[in-house]
Amino acid sequence: MAARRPLAPTTALGLALGLALGSALAACRAPSAGSGTQPFLPGLRERAALYNGWLAERFERVLPEVMRREGIDMWVVVCREHAEDPVYPTLVPYPNMFAWRLTMLLFFDRGGAAGVERIAVNPYGSGDFNREIGDHYRPGWVDPAEDPWARLARLVRERDPKRIAIDESKVFAFADGLSATLKERLAAALGPELAGRLVSAERLAVGWLEKRVPAELAFYARLADLNRRVAAEAFSRAVIEPGVTTIDDLAWWTRERFAALGVEAWFQPIFYILRPPEGTAGGPAGGASVAASGEADRRVVRPGDVLRCDIGFAALGLTTDLQEVAYVLREGETDAPAGWREALRLGNRLQDILAAEFREGRTGNETLAAALAAARAEGLEARIYSHPLNRYGHGAGSRVGLPDMQGGVPGMGDYPLHIDTCWAIELGVAAVVPEWGGQKVQLALEQSAVFTAAGVAYPAGRQTAFRLIR
Repeated sequence: MAARRPLAPTTALGLALGLALGSALAACRAPSAGSGTQPFLPGLRERAALYNGWLAERFERVLPEVMRREGIDMWVVVCREHAEDPVYPTLVPYPNMFAWRLTMLLFFDRGGAAGVERIAVNPYGSGDFNREIGDHYRPGWVDPAEDPWARLARLVRERDPKRIAIDESKVFAFADGLSATLKERLAAALGPELAGRLVSAERLAVGWLEKRVPAELAFYARLADLNRRVAAEAFSRAVIEPGVTTIDDLAWWTRERFAALGVEAWFQPIFYILRPPEGTAGGPAGGASVAASGEADRRVVRPGDVLRCDIGFAALGLTTDLQEVAYVLREGETDAPAGWREALRLGNRLQDILAAEFREGRTGNETLAAALAAARAEGLEARIYSHPLNRYGHGAGSRVGLPDMQGGVPGMGDYPLHIDTCWAIELGVAAVVPEWGGQKVQLALEQSAVFTAAGVAYPAGRQTAFRLIR
């Protein structure tokens, strides 16, 4: 096997963000030519201002909307340091990092334009904690002689809510962050009458996590564009030397590239090789598909290979997810095999079919059934497994299929679709490639998308042609 060449993230992405989102977004830097190590995000202080501005807008717009939609008067989030509720990090401003031993957040809908009252009850290190969250919460614990649980109960009694939501759910892990012991403490503090008003915050927590404000959606377009540019750079001769570079090299290059840009991979980058079967033109011995495992010599990128990436990152409470494909040209070739180009066309058609079935209020399972029926009517052999993207990559919200659940996803798939949300439109089609001896191949595609009142859109575009490695 040829010696491997070390890969370094030195090639410029040539990003020109051109953010026109106000003074806060103006702090985001656009890497210039040759700035392979320049971060994509601004410095920490500017980042905090940007993120916290979004949080303030979310408290004013998203929280009242979702609480009223779900019929919740009060939401109580209680968690402990090192056992934080999954929703907790999205409710506190940057740079707050943890729950300061015991932290209780109380949200009370005062109705109408009065909005949602926000109170933080924290008896430990309260001075520092209150300074960090002071623009977003009113301190609820001020008397060191008062038990914090008693204080929380008094705050609840004074407001007399009819339905008190807590984070427990049998379906969504994101909404199941209240531990059994803390629930016992909370119920005991409230007493039987108030404890009888406790209800699940399942749909409130999911709704809070999934819905985005306009500034977030605008910034998300830049994140999606960055992800596609990293994929384009990975699938280039600036990074790949056929016969030398391995898919392990590509995965490590991507990790390093994300780190240099100042974003964080939320899952490990994966690269795949697909090859024609033995006996076809250029077909090596050893099978047609090489995933992230296999013998080392089969993991080297070669002319005639189809490559697929699966990469995504997290930044400022948002995540991306991307699968795109490339073809390594043989000598004399100018494009990928026609059969593979047709597979990509079919994949794009399936994306269109699925996007047309996204409707506010329709469940994920209903969306899946309608899209698969439309695909079958056109003769497509399709699989759909799309998911939300928010703070978490396989995020809070509905599921439109899973790879092994094409008949619907119980529970998560029964949740309705909501607008102003981010999605991974993830799916696959089967196609026959005549140039590969008539082999049926599976083409998987995934693009970061937004679902708004105008429908599903790809803010950074989508792949419609193979990336070519010459």
